[in-house]
Amino acid sequence: MSADFPRSLLMTGGCGFIGSNFVRFWLSRFPLSTVVVYDLLTYAGRRENLGELWGHPQLHFVLGDITDLERVRQTCHEYAIDLIVNFAAETHVDQSIARPLVFTETNVRGTHVLLEVARELGIRLHQVSTDEVYGHVPEPQQRSEDDALWPRSPYAASKAAADQLAQAYFITYGLAVTTTRGSNTVGPYQHPEKAVPLFSTNALLGQQLPIYGDGLQQRDYVHVHDHCAGIEAVLLRGTAGEIYNVGTGQDITNLEMVDVILGTLGKDRCLIEHVTDRPGHDRRYSLNVSKLHALGWAAQYTCQQAIAETARWYAGHAEWWQPIRNGTFRQYYQEHYGQRLPDTDL
Repeated sequence: MSADFPRSLLMTGGCGFIGSNFVRFWLSRFPLSTVVVYDLLTYAGRRENLGELWGHPQLHFVLGDITDLERVRQTCHEYAIDLIVNFAAETHVDQSIARPLVFTETNVRGTHVLLEVARELGIRLHQVSTDEVYGHVPEPQQRSEDDALWPRSPYAASKAAADQLAQAYFITYGLAVTTTRGSNTVGPYQHPEKAVPLFSTNALLGQQLPIYGDGLQQRDYVHVHDHCAGIEAVLLRGTAGEIYNVGTGQDITNLEMVDVILGTLGKDRCLIEHVTDRPGHDRRYSLNVSKLHALGWAAQYTCQQAIAETARWYAGHAEWWQPIRNGTFRQYYQEHYGQRLPDTDL
């Protein structure tokens, strides 16, 4: 290992969707690294997401909130952390519309705490962000890393603020910070509130698939394994102070996404139900990913392949998602779709 290779990593939100997949990815690539998963275990962060990895000798767990400066500082001291990878975030747009202050607290203040501890202790920090900070992207444009940010939801605004804080710490303090902005990421262990797992599990249960508006909103769907590989490329070969987009560079409509799911699972299009659109719904996201390509990275899955692979995973892992759908998810589903769908019985 080189002198600057991260030997002890703090992965905040490591029990969440992308975080847990990255823990798996990193330990498979660098099994001698020390990986400390720091997670508050909210509804989307589940110990079950790391399953068999809990026996790994290099994996450690700390129950903690990223807004707790003393807890973060103590953990970094105890494990001699030399890199923080911040996956911890409130991420669901619908949830941010319903309870926006929670998103500001976690995504902005929490990221600020991590930056301050990193500055104090001389730790590298990688910020995991989202393409939603760019806002709506008119066709045929794509957004590059130096384009202006135009967030249009409380979630996107909180992530944009966190990105700006990270850049400010690089400029003001010289902190070694990098950022990735990922497109819609899909794959194993994603909470069923998100579109692809929601539609996949609804289809498997023979329930309606609530499509916002006309369903012609366009998104890029990147497989979580590709997203993890993109983050790895930045950690190993990226430049401090730089931002890198992660995606396939292509986009498809929500209706095309649903068709892939239904076709993969052998379900009929009669399950599609168009419902009232959500407020401020961005029409299109699209990323220019050439900067990440220059680091030697390329997506291995197309949008369609990523969606199909994800649908197949949910079809084969009902034991993972059924307890979630039978729990507090029922209340969330009723709150968000109860007035939109004629029948919301789970």
